[in-house]
Amino acid sequence: MVSPYDIEEIFPDDPASVRLPRQQAGSTAQNLAVTLVADYTLRTRAWLPSASIVALLEEAGIGSGAARTAISRLSRSRILESTRHGRHSSYRLTTAAAADLSAGGAWIARFATRVEPWDGYWTLVSFSFPQDERGRRRALRGELRWLGFAPLYDALWVSPDAPNPVVKQRLTTTIGTMTMFRARQVDLAPPAGRNPIDAWDVAAIANRYDTFIRHWEPMLPRIRAGQVSGAAAVHARTEIMDAYRQFPVVDPELPIELLPATWPRAQARDVFATVYDGLAAPAEDHVRTLVSRFGDAPCHEIRAHSTAEMADAGNAS
Repeated sequence: MVSPYDIEEIFPDDPASVRLPRQQAGSTAQNLAVTLVADYTLRTRAWLPSASIVALLEEAGIGSGAARTAISRLSRSRILESTRHGRHSSYRLTTAAAADLSAGGAWIARFATRVEPWDGYWTLVSFSFPQDERGRRRALRGELRWLGFAPLYDALWVSPDAPNPVVKQRLTTTIGTMTMFRARQVDLAPPAGRNPIDAWDVAAIANRYDTFIRHWEPMLPRIRAGQVSGAAAVHARTEIMDAYRQFPVVDPELPIELLPATWPRAQARDVFATVYDGLAAPAEDHVRTLVSRFGDAPCHEIRAHSTAEMADAGNAS
């Protein structure tokens, strides 16, 4: 049977969409702005001169016009809030956006660290929509993907995790008829039997991990030797976050018991943490230096967080 799982469907090319903590594959100016502001001010909600945010985005390859438009849209979306001193504006994360990003950061930082064995139970969601409500059906499918489900059959989606409060809350606000239950698989002889793990394209996910590792692993010796600094450190840190945060969606910590022995999830996580944490200090120094050019206030509230701090922030919330 052809798998209905389409790994590219999870990240549609929709540059107008910015929903926290979700992120698309590939960075828009808005996504980059959120990542850059959060990476260095999430814990303090420090004010950043708008010109400094534009400069950071320009270093990432975004034109100044597109950068200013992104900041304006984020402000209208209540992700950033502004203050003004004369002709100069500054921005910071809103309280709500900071909370969302903190929860999202914890989700990313904790990914691939779970040690509890899988209990063998699947969560299943079955749903039904009238034929003329294709838009709502499509929206529900997208919501289920973001919550870690995949389609075993068209209207029967599965997840290896027990439903948590977030899953229940988000699905209960969906218009439509659905049923959720927990169950173990009963093996059937082929060709009738279909394993729930087949709802995911395991080979495609492994290929994503391998591509990520091949891209980033060669940088590790240079990072350990302190040879990556300045704008390059900021750019690498932003880029690896943008790439790595897709993995908790495409691979919602699928049971290791059902995966190939060489599953690369742990290796990808080690590479991510080494790059992200290893570049925190030089990236922070560069952001502080850049911001100081556009404002008189000291930059002590600009702080690059580590993966451990991201995980701890989630515990605190």
